[in-house]
Amino acid sequence: MAFTRIGLNRRVLGDTAAEVAARFLRAQGFTIGLPTYRRRAGELDIIARTGDVLVIAEVRTRSKLTHGGAAASVGTRKQRRIVRASLQLLQQRRDLAELRARFDVLVVHEACGSQPRIEWIQNAFSA
Repeated sequence: MAFTRIGLNRRVLGDTAAEVAARFLRAQGFTIGLPTYRRRAGELDIIARTGDVLVIAEVRTRSKLTHGGAAASVGTRKQRRIVRASLQLLQQRRDLAELRARFDVLVVHEACGSQPRIEWIQNAFSA
């Protein structure tokens, strides 16, 4: 897949933010269960677990603040896609379907900087 320079930079920024968010969740005691889960219905950035709680985490970042905050970009349409992809995952992985699930959003500020900051919105939305 060919990327323009802007597309490549966005991909690198997104991948970096996802890795920062995964490290953050591990430091909070979560186990990261699967890599990014991509299906036609949608994409799940991080699938993590702590105890009997399954966390489906959407990772957001912005290189510029001109288009609003990153958390605001997880609108109703994006939430529906995440829920659909989550349902597919839970149909495939019965072991995960036994857990209590929640949807979190992790906003990574300055993802490529020396000290990225995380804004963690737990239970950001529900199915």
